Order: sequence, then structure tokens, then C-alpha cells
Amino acid sequence: MLGSVEGLLLCAYVTFLSSQMINEIRHRFLVQSIGGFENQSKELNQKGGMSSERGSEEAVGSSRVIKSVFFALLLDLLGFTLILPLLPSILDHYGQTEDSVYQSLQSIVDWFREAVGVPMETKYNSVLFGGLIGSLFSLLQFLSSPLTGAASDHYGRKPLLILTTLGMMSSYAVWAVSRSFSMFLLSRVIGGICKGNVSLCTAMIADLPCPKARNKGMMMVGIAFSLGFTVGPLMGAYFAINSSKEEVFYHGPAVLALVFSAADLLFIIVMLPETLPKQNKVSSVTSGILESGDLLNPVALFHFSALTRTEDPPSKEKMQNLKVLGFVYFTYLFLFSGLEFTLSFLTHQRFQFTSMQQGKMFFFMGITMALIQGGYARRIKRGHHIRTVRLAIVLLIPAFALIGLAWNLKMVYIGLILYSFAAAIVVPCLTTLVSDHGSANQKGTVMGILRSLGALARALGPIVASSVYWIAGAETCFIISSASFIIPLALLRRVGGLKQE
Repeated sequence: MLGSVEGLLLCAYVTFLSSQMINEIRHRFLVQSIGGFENQSKELNQKGGMSSERGSEEAVGSSRVIKSVFFALLLDLLGFTLILPLLPSILDHYGQTEDSVYQSLQSIVDWFREAVGVPMETKYNSVLFGGLIGSLFSLLQFLSSPLTGAASDHYGRKPLLILTTLGMMSSYAVWAVSRSFSMFLLSRVIGGICKGNVSLCTAMIADLPCPKARNKGMMMVGIAFSLGFTVGPLMGAYFAINSSKEEVFYHGPAVLALVFSAADLLFIIVMLPETLPKQNKVSSVTSGILESGDLLNPVALFHFSALTRTEDPPSKEKMQNLKVLGFVYFTYLFLFSGLEFTLSFLTHQRFQFTSMQQGKMFFFMGITMALIQGGYARRIKRGHHIRTVRLAIVLLIPAFALIGLAWNLKMVYIGLILYSFAAAIVVPCLTTLVSDHGSANQKGTVMGILRSLGALARALGPIVASSVYWIAGAETCFIISSASFIIPLALLRRVGGLKQE
């Protein structure tokens, strides 16, 4: 049913929608060792001669936490990305069943296609339908992420990670047994509500006491995203192509996703430490969830209003920086995810890319991002994050201009190299900067807010960009969008007073 990787055109879009969805992305005894660092520091400094030993223990503890979080997140992302190359074929499969829910959603896609003038081709229709499913997933993330983050500030990171992983396992189980589009859609809804592992893992990194360790940890999260979104789709396509004739083609990948999620759950229970000490937890989960209710209001979301209602709110200067960084994050992902979405349209329309060529192009981008994150991004020094983000966003302007105006593949791939550099740098660096804000018992809420902003951007960006693409043309869409990156660049100039800067 898949042919020889037919549908990787759409894998392209969906892989990076949840892109960068989408740049993502990143021992029980460690709990005591990490939790005791701050309590021991005064005594050690008074005694003298032991500060270096404490620093060494802290570094070892943080390193082990980073490795554990990296492995847990990688397992989660491998299971999550298996479905990406299969989505087009799954939609085609259910389109032949005359499912009433499918037909209802198809009518929405048809209305949008006719409104913006998208040609009536099967591939374009599947891309738009996949975009609708992706936007639904992102909107559910927008609603659930702040609640998950606030709850983790009370119960701890590990219990919430176990809960969200169990939710993802149930999502994959429903997918594996689904024989109707309604059941498949239910599995995606469950996944959208429960996909809190990314924000919780970044909150665990934000809990680390050393800024240098937090920087390294966020970059390792980015590497996990690059590896997961490069290897996972290939595995999904392989298992689907080699599925037996007796079973539906997506059953094997669904079962494998369930296995990855079960392995992730076991690893979290046995190996992953709790990084939020008991004394740093908020006293009442109810107050935390009420505060995170502000995030359902986009205006309150951009103002980080949930933090201002806590017992120990950040200073006015910190709050101002958070607002600016949050808006930079949203604006960047809004523009970036929109252009990612239309990239599949452009290469197919202008260069007649086959599905295999699309797959190779995005594989090239994934490998390039992983190399940049592993070789350069993780070595960015404390104090250079905003400077590096500026450089990456500046490079996006010629990157998308080159792609939009390209008349040969050489121009496209030069643009993609610049694109990959920015995709590997911007989100990890901005996440690192945001993780420095908020007290120890506010990190979950802070990272939940950031995750919500990203989800909202990924839900809206593709809709706006594809509308401009088909109404005004590819060149106009890419030139306007590339020029619009001046907005986050200008906003970054308003960030002041950061220690590392």
C-alpha cells in the first residue's frame, strides 16, 4: 500500500511540523545528591577546602541527569515519529472507507483548498489533511502543556513523566487496534493531550543548579530531537513496507511505537532521578493549576501571567525579559513552521520532486542539524546565547529567500544548509535563556508556558503560510516570510539585564 516509500513527500511536512513541531529536541541516588547540593554549599564553604569537591560532585550529578533525560526523550521521540511517513497512506486508506468523521474533516479541507486556490491533486490534498491533523495535535498541546507543567511543580517531574508516558502508551495501543478513522483520530487526540514529555524533560534540565549544565542539557535535548526525527520516520516506513499481507500496514509501526513507549516507561521508573527536591515543590497543586488557567487566554499566555500569581513572582525585569523571549519564540516558530510546511509544495511544484527525493532532502536536513547540534551548539558558551540566536535568525533571511527564488537545486541546498543551522540553534538557545527564569518551584510552569507558545505557533503558522503561498505565489510567500524574521531580531534588542549577556 505504501509502494516504495510513497508518501515521504508528506512525511516531509509532518516530520518537521510537529517541527521543529517543529526545530523540539532531550540513578535514583542522584535525587539525594542533587537535592543536597544547595543545602551543603554553605557548610562546605565555611569549612573551606571542599568547594572544588562539591563542584565536582555537582558536575557528575548533572551529567548523569542530562544523559538520563536524553535517553528517555530519545525513546519517546522514536515512538512518536514512527507514524510520520505513514500518515499520507493512512489518510488514503481511510478515505476509501467512507468513514463519516473522515468525510466531515475532508469537507473542511475542500473548503480551504477552494478558498486559497490549491490545485486538486491527491498529494496536495493529503498534505492539507495532514496539516489539519497536525494543527489539532498542536492545539491540544497548547491546552495541556501548562497544566502538566504546573502539576509537576507540585508532584515532581518524575511522577508526571510516568503519567504522560502511560498516556502515550494508551494512544499507541488505540492506534494499533484501530480499524476506523474515528479510532485513529481518538489515538491522536489522546496523544495530543498526553504528549507532555518534552516540556517535562526541559523542566528537568531547568532544575539543574549549574547554568553551564543547563546549557549543555538543552543542547542534548536538541540532539535527541534531531536523531528522533531522522531515525524514527525511517523505521516507521521500513516496518510498514515489510508488514505481512494478513495485517493492516500500520500495525507493525504502531506496535513498535508501543514497545518504545513501554521501554521509556521502564527506563523512567528505574533510571531517571527526580530533579525537583521536596523543599522546592509548591504547596498546593490547585493553586498551580488555577494559575496555569491563565494560559488558556492567549493574552495571558504572552504575559506569563501565571507566574505573577505565585507567592514568589519574578522581578519586573525578569518578567519583561520573559515576555520578550516568549514573543520571540512564538514569532520565530510561527514563521518557521509555516515555511517548513510550504517547502514540500515548492519542491514538488517547481522541481517535480518525487517522494524519494523529498525523503532524501529531509534526511539531509536532519543529519545536518544533528551534526551542528553535536559539534557546535553544545559548545556555545554561557553569555553568547542571544548573540548566537541573532546570527541564526539573520541566516534564515537569505536561506528562505534563496529557496523561494531558486531556479536550480544548488540554490535550494545552500538555503537548506543555512536553514538547518538555524533549526539546530534557535529553539535550544531560547529554551536555555527561558530556563534561567523563575524560582525552583516555577520551572515546570515556565517550560509549560513556553511549550504552549510553541504549540500555538505551530498550529497557526502553516495555515497562514499556505494561504499566502497559494494566493500570492511561492516567491512572494518566501520573500515576505524571510523579511518578517526582522521582527524577532528587533525584539531581541529589547532583552536586557540577563546575567549571561
